[in-house]
Amino acid sequence: MKIFALLVFVSFAGLAQNTYNLIPLPKEVVPQTGQFVVKKSTAIGYSHADFAPVANLLQEYLQGSSGYPIPTKSAKSSSIQFSQNNSLGEEAYTLSIHSSKISIQAKTGKGAFYALQTLLQLMPAQVYAGTKMQETISIPNVQIKDEPRFSYRGLMLDVGRYYYPVASVKRFIDLMAVYKMNTFHWHLTEDQGWRIEIKKYPLLTSISSVRKQSMLGHYKDQQYDGKPHGGFYTQEEVKDIVAYAAKKYIEVIPEIEMPGHSQAVLAAYPQFGANADKIYQVKTKWGVSEDVLFPREETFTFLEDVLTEVMALFPGQYIHIGGDECPKTQWKESKFCQDLIKKLGLKDEHELQSYFIRRIDKFVTSKGKKLLGWDEILEGGLSPNAMVMSWRGTKGGIEAAKQNHDVVMSPNSYFYLDYYQADPKTEPIAIGGNLPLSKCYSFEPNLPELTAEEAKHVVGIQANLWTEYISNIAYAEYMTYPRALALSEIAWSTKESKNYPDFKKRLTGHLPAMDAMKINYSKAFLAQP
Repeated sequence: MKIFALLVFVSFAGLAQNTYNLIPLPKEVVPQTGQFVVKKSTAIGYSHADFAPVANLLQEYLQGSSGYPIPTKSAKSSSIQFSQNNSLGEEAYTLSIHSSKISIQAKTGKGAFYALQTLLQLMPAQVYAGTKMQETISIPNVQIKDEPRFSYRGLMLDVGRYYYPVASVKRFIDLMAVYKMNTFHWHLTEDQGWRIEIKKYPLLTSISSVRKQSMLGHYKDQQYDGKPHGGFYTQEEVKDIVAYAAKKYIEVIPEIEMPGHSQAVLAAYPQFGANADKIYQVKTKWGVSEDVLFPREETFTFLEDVLTEVMALFPGQYIHIGGDECPKTQWKESKFCQDLIKKLGLKDEHELQSYFIRRIDKFVTSKGKKLLGWDEILEGGLSPNAMVMSWRGTKGGIEAAKQNHDVVMSPNSYFYLDYYQADPKTEPIAIGGNLPLSKCYSFEPNLPELTAEEAKHVVGIQANLWTEYISNIAYAEYMTYPRALALSEIAWSTKESKNYPDFKKRLTGHLPAMDAMKINYSKAFLAQP
């Protein structure tokens, strides 16, 4: 019997109901009666070295809450057993809970890790807190077969507007892992701040990382706090965060914006902009700057140097180069740019931006990496292995898929988490918009405009947290959760199982676990249809 439901109840005469408040919903859930109880004799075994870190993590949770010395060992027989099954997919797993034994099968450590996340959601909420429970730990019996719908399940954190300390970035990653998201898009540069150490260009951290002040209140108020804001991540800190994420099977994709969103660069290195003699400052006002990088050879040298250092820090395959919202006014007024347009046989400034992106694409590809950018990078053609992130609705993603480019769907109307999630009168300040949890959940990546073959290029979805109004991790969590859980379910669970009332009921049942993890989530969805 296969059940795709939000909340699964099973009742047998004389037996208590088992409840499974799982997010994201597994592919197949077969309810069982009874429970597995953690005892003094409970032990964790694993058949393959790849499972050892996951077994050790489970040990930490169980020891902390039960007070028992739960041993882990490389053994084929234990009351909780991780076993290898090479017939499963890379991220797939099976989880079988019986009163006498818990059996987890996976092909890889990644699959075992996702099984662990499901297992933890089945335990009492206090286990997440790691505090010793007064009662025994009981886990409802169930049989689960699971694998994700999409390979790319992402969240983006913008640290260009506000610097987030290393501990906050790790916290953001921690919560992603709980809900089986596997890609952390780290937006590291902006008009308002540069956040990554580049050893060849030290002024990026001494000048470009600090702005004189930040906007106070809403943009329309045009008020400022008068306080400098800055910060950056050293290369050692970047390596630490990337390694930390890898332990949770999360790939980190860095974003280095170009040719727009680069006023902070020009504050340190004005020679890469319209006027080498102009005094630029790191932008203090939110919004898009007219000051952009110019397609001079020395600019490309600079960007290639920067990307060379960046690529050495991030072992993943993708490098995000932005490519969005580049005003063309300065290029239009520039004799250099107009001469270059004629020399290259281009039609206009838009084609000049395409030339800029193609140059960077060629360089990134030559280094064995793949370029990723917002949907504006489609204009003018890309190398076959470049991937497109569709943010202006789904049109760019559809076009990219039809051109055989892989696509991450990230439409602003569904996945921009800086939008209000309830009546603005009742909410902390945000950029605007209206994006309740139900709207997030309603997005469907399988678009009718695409053929079955074209749809294969839609590799996943991502939600984005832009931080003009979000200066700390507590507010970041409030804006991200529970809306990120809608993304998690859409990206992981089957299309056929989508059911918002069920999801909402399951989420409500899961709130004690979120409380135990001290997630500062919004409760606005509880009062919404």
